[in-house]
Amino acid sequence: MKQAIWSAIAGTLTEEIAAGHYRPGDRLPTEAALAARFGVNRHTVRHALAALAEGGLVHSRQGAGVFVAQRPTDYPLGRRVRFHQNVLAAGQTPSRRISRTETRPSDAEEARALRLKAGDAVQVVEGVSLADGQPIAVFRSVFPAERFPGLLALARETGSITRSLAASGLTDYTRAETRLTAQLADPVLALALAVRPGAPVMRTLAVNVDPMGRPVELGTTWFAGDRVTLTVADQP
Repeated sequence: MKQAIWSAIAGTLTEEIAAGHYRPGDRLPTEAALAARFGVNRHTVRHALAALAEGGLVHSRQGAGVFVAQRPTDYPLGRRVRFHQNVLAAGQTPSRRISRTETRPSDAEEARALRLKAGDAVQVVEGVSLADGQPIAVFRSVFPAERFPGLLALARETGSITRSLAASGLTDYTRAETRLTAQLADPVLALALAVRPGAPVMRTLAVNVDPMGRPVELGTTWFAGDRVTLTVADQP
């Protein structure tokens, strides 16, 4: 059976990625450039790139292009989970995009986890965590507003939860519990993570406490399943 042209193009690009012609994080040539190279239309190139994305070799960023996928980031889940430290330890560059900060009444789950009265005010920080510029997780962190009244401005300024808490007077906190659940990315989550809708994600729901054991954060994180290796670590 004759091989489809798009499949042959996908095979060629796969071989070139494997040979190191395009390294993790590199942007592939544009659809127009690939179409000119292979003498085909852009629809055929798009089909080939979709096949590479389906196999986890590349991912697209809206308005930026198609990039070779990074190696999975090792991400330990221990008593002290620090995003920047974990990504740096994996040999990658961490960054965060804060997409939402809000003060609002707590819902029942948040009030229970943070030992608040239902409806007590909480500070909410949401955003995307990246390693070497590639989205690896979407996060939502919820804090008691009375204890951390200036947290939202600090989070917007620093882009770091740990530094924001330190500037608010909390220099150390530890993980009391973490629950992990496998899910499929809905369209909104898929867009934020630059994955296809229905791609596997791992959701972690965690409670962090201060040295006195008082809850300070309820954190929900959705990790891209093919970009992160979660490790349950026994840390001091």
